[in-house]
Amino acid sequence: MALQSVLNAGEMAEREQIVRNLNLRINEGKPPQQKLGQDDFLKLLVTQLSHQDPTAPMEDKEFIAQMAQFSSLEQITGMAGNFARLTEMLTNTEASSALGKSVELNVTAPGNEDEQVVQGLVRAVTRGTNPQVLVNGTYYGWDQVKKVFE
Repeated sequence: MALQSVLNAGEMAEREQIVRNLNLRINEGKPPQQKLGQDDFLKLLVTQLSHQDPTAPMEDKEFIAQMAQFSSLEQITGMAGNFARLTEMLTNTEASSALGKSVELNVTAPGNEDEQVVQGLVRAVTRGTNPQVLVNGTYYGWDQVKKVFE
């Protein structure tokens, strides 16, 4: 027997309000998300299992399919993290290889929308997610470098 047929309309409205308030309390201070992560998937699965009808439990095939989806999601999440680290390493290596070489940068001055071309020798390189190069006494983002030459 479905839960909706057991509860009257007033009880259903009360239950929905309790769930809404609980969700608001749980998510307080968190920005809304547009996509589900593996934690969300696991919470949904646990909720589904704990609220299933004991007289008609989830079929084995459904459960196995959902666990396979969860496993795939976990692996894809891990791969995305590895690709992000690989991208950071390659960007750092590329920026470091410019050390001691001349570069040409496109720079937009604050308050001015016109781009200026700056040329100079790379004297230092910072590492990290967004590496920077020291040219003519100023640090510029690696993404501003348009040419590297001898």
